[in-house]
Amino acid sequence: MSGRIPIGSAILMTLGITTLGYGIMAWTTPTEKEFYDALSPDLKKKVDEQRRLSQGAREQLVKDSQSRLDAIKEQAKNDAPVWADDFDPKNKK
Repeated sequence: MSGRIPIGSAILMTLGITTLGYGIMAWTTPTEKEFYDALSPDLKKKVDEQRRLSQGAREQLVKDSQSRLDAIKEQAKNDAPVWADDFDPKNKK
């Protein structure tokens, strides 16, 4: 044979290299808490401020979504088509 690798060995080698790579990545990558703890105090203040802003934006998004949902529910109660604001189904001309 001219240097052919059996398919089983190739699959095992690929699996081993992939597992080794993932293991090294998982071992060396810090968690979010470890990363935050390693920051300097001024960067921690900036991260905390950004988290507060994103939380406020998230709450605002929830409020906006709820108001849109309430408006859709109100429109669903009406028999008139959505595109016809001035349309009165009882008064047909």
